[in-house]
Amino acid sequence: MDQDALKKQAAEAALQYVEGGVIGVGTGSTVNHFIDCLATVKARIEGAVSSSEASTVRLKQHGIPVLDLNAVGDLALYVDGADESNRSLSLIKGGGGALTREKIVAAASERFVCIADESKLVDVLGAFPLPVEVIPMARSLVARQLVKLGGTPVWREGFVTDNGNVILDVQGLQIMEPMKLEQQINNLAGVVTCGLFALRGADVLILGAEGGPRTLERS
Repeated sequence: MDQDALKKQAAEAALQYVEGGVIGVGTGSTVNHFIDCLATVKARIEGAVSSSEASTVRLKQHGIPVLDLNAVGDLALYVDGADESNRSLSLIKGGGGALTREKIVAAASERFVCIADESKLVDVLGAFPLPVEVIPMARSLVARQLVKLGGTPVWREGFVTDNGNVILDVQGLQIMEPMKLEQQINNLAGVVTCGLFALRGADVLILGAEGGPRTLERS
C-alpha cells in the first residue's frame, strides 16, 4: 500500500470515535481523508471546530457546519495528524503551519485521536524539523535562543500562518525530554507556541499499516 492509502486507512479507523456533538478537526493530508470520511456520517454530529482555513474550506464543501470554539466551549473529541509521534504519544506537529490553532483545539478537547501512517512512529522525536511559530519582529531573537538549545533554526520563507506570524523550523534536534523542551521554547519571548505536543499529547494514535490499522493508547 502506498502512503496515501495508509493515511486513508487511519482516517477511516478514527470514525469509530465520532459519537456526536461538536468535534475538533485538525489540518493536513491525513485529516483531509478524515474530513472526507466524516462527510459520510455528518448527520451524527452538530458541526466541527476547525484548526485552519484550509480545513474550514474542506468541511464547508462537504456541508459540515464550522463553529467558533468560543461559542461551543469544551469538545469531546479532536482528530488530527502528526509529523512524528513517539511511543508515549508525544508529537511533533506543524508541518502545515497550523500548530497554534491545533494546540488550542487539542487543549479544549477531552480526547485527542491522532491519525498517521506507520512511518510517523519514531523512537526519538526530532528528525522532522520542529516548527516554532514566532511573532515576526522576534524572528532573529528567537532563532538565536533556539541555537543555544542545540537546534538549527531555518526561517520558512514566504510562509505566513493563519495568525499572521512566521515559522522557524528547527533542525538537528534529538528530543529526549519533550515536555521540558516544549516548556523551554514556549517560554521564549516572541514565541507563540512550538510544534511539540507533549504537555497535551495524543490519547490515541491510529497508524495506517500494511496489515491493517494499529492503535496505541496513552498509558
